[in-house]
Amino acid sequence: MTITPLDSRISAGQRPPGTRAHLTSPVTQAALRIQNSVLAGSREYLSTLGFQEMMPPIIGPVTDPGVRGAKQIDVDFYGHRYKLMTSVILYKQASLLAFDKIFYVAPNVRLEPLETAGTGRHLAEFTQIDVEVADASREDILDLLQGLLRHIVRHVLRESKADLAALGRDPDVFEALLREEFERISHPDAVAHLRRLQHLQSTDSEIDWEGERLISEQTDRPFFIVGYPKGSRGFTDGESSTEPGVLRNFDLIAPDGFGELCSGGERTYEYRRLIERMRETGENPAKYTWYLDLAREGLRPSAGFGLGLERVTRYLAGLDAAWQANAFPKLPGIVSP
Repeated sequence: MTITPLDSRISAGQRPPGTRAHLTSPVTQAALRIQNSVLAGSREYLSTLGFQEMMPPIIGPVTDPGVRGAKQIDVDFYGHRYKLMTSVILYKQASLLAFDKIFYVAPNVRLEPLETAGTGRHLAEFTQIDVEVADASREDILDLLQGLLRHIVRHVLRESKADLAALGRDPDVFEALLREEFERISHPDAVAHLRRLQHLQSTDSEIDWEGERLISEQTDRPFFIVGYPKGSRGFTDGESSTEPGVLRNFDLIAPDGFGELCSGGERTYEYRRLIERMRETGENPAKYTWYLDLAREGLRPSAGFGLGLERVTRYLAGLDAAWQANAFPKLPGIVSP
């Protein structure tokens, strides 16, 4: 049987249609079925490796501050100021008091800068597959993430073959991902590469959104950028003990212009070091009483990551924008259901 591909293309900056039009679109339905396969494959892989799935908190006294340019949302919790989760990283560290290896399928809410509405990669409300492992190194986590993404791809290719075909996604584009190791390049090397492409990327900051797109267009498989400079990310990212000023973190970048799929790394976990890192990044330790009380009594060294569910679905399905992989998409600054 010949399958006529659906028209999933959208114009630059196009907003989601109304709820009925979006949910009844064959493109949306195919993307959400692929997303279901992504989740099933993730749970299968992690559970086989002995991970415990836990239910994530939605609100809490604190949340991760390390999200570039995004604002947090306060809620009144019986007269106390709580936060909607921008990331569950602090709770992942706490969860390792119960289990050695955990994961969440975690919703996040971030008031992203207005200019991100047109990147194709940003949503104000999105979901991450959040993973944390006690006593793990960054290299352990890079290996885990490569294995996870490969398993997800194999699962989707097997279980969502018809939907991929309907969207016109050629399975051959994943051949290099499944066959070859994901390259690991340093942040300075990534900056140098972007400058050769005439993109004036700062040496002291994260790879900017245009830089992510440009550098990801240069390869046929995902790759890691490792070792961001101190000061470019929040206090939870651990600093190297052998390379002062270099963080033991990473981004996973998809090929073909799809950009960042995942961030992670080793964590800051010692009480005194957390206080130092908070002050270095301009955070007030008094805001983090709940978390610092846990750290004073002892948190476990760990490493982990957060894999964007809509972003990985967008990449696998070959969609133009992450909102096409969300049932009720909310773009920064745009009022929607």
